Amino acid sequence: MSAIYILWLRELKRYVRSRAQIVASLGQPLLYLLVLGFGLGPVFQKAGNGSYLQFVAPGVISMTILFSATFSGIAMLWDRQFGFLKETLVAPVPRIEVMIGRTLGGATVALIQGTLILIACLLAGFRPAHLSLFPLAFLMMGLIAIVFAALGTAFGSILQDMQGFQLIMNFMVLPIFFLSGALFPLANLPRPLAIITRLDPLTYGVDALRGVLINASHFGFALDTSLLCAIAMAFLALGGYLFSRIQL
Repeated sequence: MSAIYILWLRELKRYVRSRAQIVASLGQPLLYLLVLGFGLGPVFQKAGNGSYLQFVAPGVISMTILFSATFSGIAMLWDRQFGFLKETLVAPVPRIEVMIGRTLGGATVALIQGTLILIACLLAGFRPAHLSLFPLAFLMMGLIAIVFAALGTAFGSILQDMQGFQLIMNFMVLPIFFLSGALFPLANLPRPLAIITRLDPLTYGVDALRGVLINASHFGFALDTSLLCAIAMAFLALGGYLFSRIQL
């Protein structure tokens, strides 16, 4: 059986067994959705921008995927601590297959988390423009998940301390989320902020998902998709390189 499939399946089993993790990981996105979606709704509507719930839902879905995919790298530290990583690396399979399997497993878990939040958004009153575009929306969600699962794997390959991983990832993940345009429109931003948002990989994921779900893309679907694919390949290459250099 392929090492990629085995490691992908292992990540899914780990997720299914951790019911507490499932509940806890959904708490923060639901808080953003309900508090911001309904709390800032009147202000957003008075500004002439329509429903804030419609606007923020794709951003909250992307945030869920970002957090879940990035922190999938922490599983590597657990495996390193309990010896499973050593057993995996000494197996007669290419390390790139091990890395891809772990990354796809983390991305799949993140996609499941994002799907659960999408369902919560629908229950809260979010209405996509076209239900027929749901498969394309899931494709974009999967692409976002692969980008940040690969990033999480890359950091998990070079860090050995659990607390250090959490500090560094929180230092990175929160700015990535807040500067992505998930909570605010990208139009008419101050020039410095506009430049920073364009350097944020999640910006293009949020914009693509927003374009598919509510027809409100800022950059255009083709540009968003092209950049996400390029970033995914770059992060996969980086993760593969760093993973190949892990010392037993």
